[in-house]
Amino acid sequence: MERVYDKLKKCYEDVRKKTDFQPDAAIVLGSGLGGFAEKIDVCTSIDYHEIEGFPVSTVQGHKGRFLFGTVGNVKVVAMQGRVHYYEGYPMSDVVLPIRLMGMLGAKSLILTNAAGGVNETFHPGDLMLIEDQISSFVPSPLVGQNIEELGVRFPDMSAIYDRNLIRTLEGVAKEFAIPVKKGVYIQFTGPAYESPAEVRMSRIFGADAVGMSTACEAVAARHMGMKVCGISCISNMASGVTKEPLSHEEVQKAADKAAPQFTTLLTQAILRMGKESLEEES
Repeated sequence: MERVYDKLKKCYEDVRKKTDFQPDAAIVLGSGLGGFAEKIDVCTSIDYHEIEGFPVSTVQGHKGRFLFGTVGNVKVVAMQGRVHYYEGYPMSDVVLPIRLMGMLGAKSLILTNAAGGVNETFHPGDLMLIEDQISSFVPSPLVGQNIEELGVRFPDMSAIYDRNLIRTLEGVAKEFAIPVKKGVYIQFTGPAYESPAEVRMSRIFGADAVGMSTACEAVAARHMGMKVCGISCISNMASGVTKEPLSHEEVQKAADKAAPQFTTLLTQAILRMGKESLEEES
């Protein structure tokens, strides 16, 4: 784990050579949701390839770069494309970007993704606020010797998704008449979509949406003490819920459809988070 931390520090030092920007909040933009970047007043962009040793996203639709800038008066760093475990990276590399954004100064993390609907009342294009998660089917990013510089050996995960941030998202959704669901997200390794039996199992376990990211990132962020919230765009109904075959094109198409409401929800939530933060400081 010393090697893992050394790699993280080197990435941090490399970024600091390019910018001294210190974000308040970090955002991970999932499949098809990268268009939110247009709402950021960008001052610096760093391609993942420009950071020595940094894992590079290989998935279609993930541009693979950090954007540093502001949304209103809130300083943010956004990942336009993430790294997945199924791309062949060790879990320590998958969560390295999250840890790096925390080291750069981000105290809050907004995770987004395109997910399959396990809950049969959901429909493609729905937005789901993540209330809790199941990460038991992917390796924990905390396995191995603990990195004391990041967090404690046995971090509490009783409230991975911050209740106040969830309430903020709900308030924005109500104000702007954006329909939102709430539910539990379950992560599998991918890259194959889940079998109908795995989807039935997920439903029995209490999951409402399924995907191939996010949960491991949330664990790493909470280990560091970051406040976390998450939004899933239900891009398709999971295998077996309908008779339609699944494809990445379907995922991107549904994300594009949901993009306007997603962008409004995320933008206004960040603005409100910034206002609430200023009120707390005063």
